[in-house]
Amino acid sequence: MEVVIASSLGDGGISAWELSTGSEQLPRHKDCSSPPHGLASVGGRFLASSQSRDPSATSGSVFYWSWEKPQVEVKCFPAEPIGPLIANPEGTFIVGGGVSGEIYLWEVPTGKLLRKWNAHYRVVTCLVFSDDGSLLISGSEDGSVRVWSLYMIFDDLRRQEAKHLYVHNFTGHNLRVTDVICGYGGSNSIIISASEDRTCKVWSLSKGILLRSVLFPSVINAISLDPGELVFYAGSRDGKIYIAALNAESNSKSTYGMHIIGSLSDYSKAVTCLTHSMDGNLLVSGSEDGLVKVWDVRSGAIVRMLRHSKGPVNNVLITRKQVPSNPKSSRKHGSQLPPPLQKYENSGNDDQEGKSLVRLSGTQPGRGSSYVMTAVMNRQIEELQRQGSAATEIESERLKSDQKTSMQMVNKWKQMFDDIHQFCIDEILDKGMADTTRTT
Repeated sequence: MEVVIASSLGDGGISAWELSTGSEQLPRHKDCSSPPHGLASVGGRFLASSQSRDPSATSGSVFYWSWEKPQVEVKCFPAEPIGPLIANPEGTFIVGGGVSGEIYLWEVPTGKLLRKWNAHYRVVTCLVFSDDGSLLISGSEDGSVRVWSLYMIFDDLRRQEAKHLYVHNFTGHNLRVTDVICGYGGSNSIIISASEDRTCKVWSLSKGILLRSVLFPSVINAISLDPGELVFYAGSRDGKIYIAALNAESNSKSTYGMHIIGSLSDYSKAVTCLTHSMDGNLLVSGSEDGLVKVWDVRSGAIVRMLRHSKGPVNNVLITRKQVPSNPKSSRKHGSQLPPPLQKYENSGNDDQEGKSLVRLSGTQPGRGSSYVMTAVMNRQIEELQRQGSAATEIESERLKSDQKTSMQMVNKWKQMFDDIHQFCIDEILDKGMADTTRTT
């Protein structure tokens, strides 16, 4: 079931509705005051949000809510206030951007702070993962957009040898970056950034260059990419959602400007957030007037209108709601959620243990790596399933993913061995027949 989730800065809690019907999902989650880009669905299992209650605070706070309870269940206290907060699709990592310009990366099942690094000169304003999970893209108040390879972040040797950690440093914006999104294709995809300078810029990850810059009539707060990557939608402070072309050249006499081919307009106040449904047919927008609207992208019509409980909406997400596989066991063992995020990086042996848990999407073990036997993995998975908490469910999913990757690698090496073996046999037979021919 796809669920629309919305939150606001003014302690309006978190509202949730079923996307297909618009029916409100209860209970409504309380005590949430999220900054822009500060709301995340962690693998669809629970909700997490950074908090911005006290501007003068020197430490931050991140709260967790389960789907079943309205109250905050886990409170985390990072070393500094966190603005943008995201989770990878599997829900194994949470990444937060600090007001100092640092980025923090935690492991969800253990809460361990695996890495932090100085990413920008000023506040980190937005974060997004590439579709394959190998890249992290960040935007900042300093106007820059930087691309980070998680392989580099976790490779101590490469970190020491590199002149800088980022893969690309895009500096085309003159003012604060308000949003950033990533297309499909991993390191070959495009990214689009929006800024208070009224431009959206399209960048090539493979070439590291600017492909297109679009100037809008008003400041763009949020952007969302059409799954076909033909157009993108830009929510502006003038209440309009502009539609900009990515490939086709638009008429220079367009009403709104070059490359802008149309708009959706029904808001009286600024559009603050945008997201697409998973099939790409619906666009969901949030606004300062407290309304969440669902648009049919083909007709441009509003399918349904939802009202957030209190205050202007500044975050809207669509996620698939996951329920615990064994809810009775979860209740028996208390909280279904993982432990709080750690404030500091571990040192010594504990740190090494934390690093050993890291698994990146698409990672292939190198020659000489040791593999966990399938039987051992199965026993670990069964034990975690018996325990029943959300943390163990996440760890169980990670083990299942590792098991699948290991089996794929085993099959790949087996096929390569069979091919080489057959090649050697063919060579021997050909050589033997040639020798026989020469002898006769």
